[in-house]
Parts: sequence; C-alpha cells; structure tokens
Amino acid sequence: MTQQRISLNKCPNNTEAQNLPIVSQFHLMSLSENPELQPILFGLFLLMYVVTVLGNLLIILAVTSDSHLHNPMYFFLSNLSWSDICFISTTVPKMIWDIQNQSRDISYVSCLTQMSMFIIFGCMDSMLLTAMAYDRFVAICHPLHYTTIMNPHFCAFLVLLSVLASLLDSQVHNLVVQQFTYFKDIKISNFFCDPSQLLNLDCSEMFTKIIVTQFIGAFFGLFSTSGIFLSYYKIISSIQRVPSTSGKYKAFSTCGSHLSAVCLFYGTSIGVYVGSTVSNSPESCAMASLMYTVVTPMLNPFIYSLRNREIKSALWRLLQRMNLHNPFHNFWSLSC
Repeated sequence: MTQQRISLNKCPNNTEAQNLPIVSQFHLMSLSENPELQPILFGLFLLMYVVTVLGNLLIILAVTSDSHLHNPMYFFLSNLSWSDICFISTTVPKMIWDIQNQSRDISYVSCLTQMSMFIIFGCMDSMLLTAMAYDRFVAICHPLHYTTIMNPHFCAFLVLLSVLASLLDSQVHNLVVQQFTYFKDIKISNFFCDPSQLLNLDCSEMFTKIIVTQFIGAFFGLFSTSGIFLSYYKIISSIQRVPSTSGKYKAFSTCGSHLSAVCLFYGTSIGVYVGSTVSNSPESCAMASLMYTVVTPMLNPFIYSLRNREIKSALWRLLQRMNLHNPFHNFWSLSC
C-alpha cells in the first residue's frame, strides 16, 4: 500500500486540517546530491563508524579485563564508551543505508524511535561527563576521603541516575511529539530525526512545546554544564594551593583527557546551536551536527588512550593476551 504524505508550505486552518492525510513518513536531507560523491560518503562514514565502535570496544575491554583500571574514573569511562557506541549507532547506520539505497525516507515510528534513542544517549554522554568531573573533584580536592565517597554503590547510583534522567528527557520529548496532529512539512532539514527539527515542523502552538524546547533542554543542559564548571572551579582553586610546579602539573594531568572530551562534546554542541541560530542554511547545520554525532564519539577513544598511560598500558596488555591466545601466533612460534 502506498504511504500517504502531507506536504504543506504553511500550517492548515481548521477546515483544511479535516481533509489532511495522516503523516506516515518523513524525508531526511541528503548531505550531497552529487552521485559521484555517494560512494565516497558511504566509505567514509562506514570507516568512521567501524573505527568508533572498535575504539570504544577496546576501551571497554581494557577497563573490564585489567584489574589496575577497576576504579571509579575508568568505570565511568567504560560507560561513556558504551554510550558513545549507542549514540553513533542511532544515526550513522541509517545514513549509510540511505546512501547505499539512494533513499531518504524514514517512517513516522522509526523517526520517533531514532529521536528517542538520540536524546537518551546524548543526554547520557552529558550526564556521565558530569559524573566524571565530580569524580576528579573528589580525587583532587578530597583525596583522603576518595575511596569512601566514590564507593562502588555511589558510582553505580550516578550511572543509574544518568540513565533515568536520559529516559525522562527522551520520554517527555516523545510524548509531546506524539500529541502533534499536523506538520507543516515532511522534510527534515538534517540527516537524522533531529528533535529540534521535528518540534519546528509542528503546526500547533502548544504550551508543552515551549516547555520541551526551553525548560527541559535548559534544565539538563545547565545541570550538566554547571556541575562540570563548579567541579573544575574547585579543582583549579585546589591546584593553585599546591606549592610545587610539578605537583600542580601532576594533579591537573589527571583531568586532561576528561577536559578534552568535555571541550569537544560541548564545543561542538554549542557550535551547532549557534550555527543554526545565525545561519539559515540547512546544509551548514547538518555539517555542524556531524561534529557531535559522528566525530566526537570517534575521537573520544583516541583522547583517552593517547593521553592516558594507564589506558595505553592496559590496551597493550590486552593485545598481548589476545595475541598469545591466537592459534596462528602459537603455530608461528612453534614453526620458528
């Protein structure tokens, strides 16, 4: 059966609305209409997706298999890596499929599902980065009480809180979008079902829509950024009281990887928001969205592995163990 679409240049009045078909699917924006670029885009995003998944899986395996990394900081890191895998998996596989099949359509149900998953794991990244900032604050400002405060039960509670807050944020958006009756267009000006794009396509002037776009987003955004800012304010104040330069460097070096990840995540997110506000070009907004939906999850494993000696040592030990259990390695050793 052919699916019905609604395509309007403006919102309908009450008389027109009675004769409109139900929206069954949306049309996503293509990053490029040039046929010659499609194989290049397919290979590029497939490579970036594979690198992201493998890099984050290596971080998870290194943390879980190495007893030296069984502490709160790496517990949060392994959860962040898992969240990054899920975060990029909500958008990139669909985009790769669309490039391969020359299709940009997505069903209404699939669009809401993608939007929900995107909000869940995007919010989880933000909340986990906040938990990691608090962990660094306790480690530097209250080192004698670190093991008491950051005990396994409290760490698990922080992760559970991140999951519940993310589910709440997602469900509020989902419930509000489901209340929308008519959309002014089916074209989404992005390569995925961006929540802000769906809210802008709605024709109704609901007060709950204002709550979602302003209050809910501001609450979770301000909560995370305020927690990170306050933690680092306390950290910097504490480090300044360290008398030796080497002591200051050693104390702050433990925050380097986390601070880089925070700057990358929030820098790209703020850049997308500012870019969408200043520029009316959908292409520029879509390219900016690629930074925090694709590039940021891909770079996080490199940030934490290249700037962290413990992670590099754990990865090396993991690769050695995998190599020793490789039958081809044993065969080659015996033959030599």
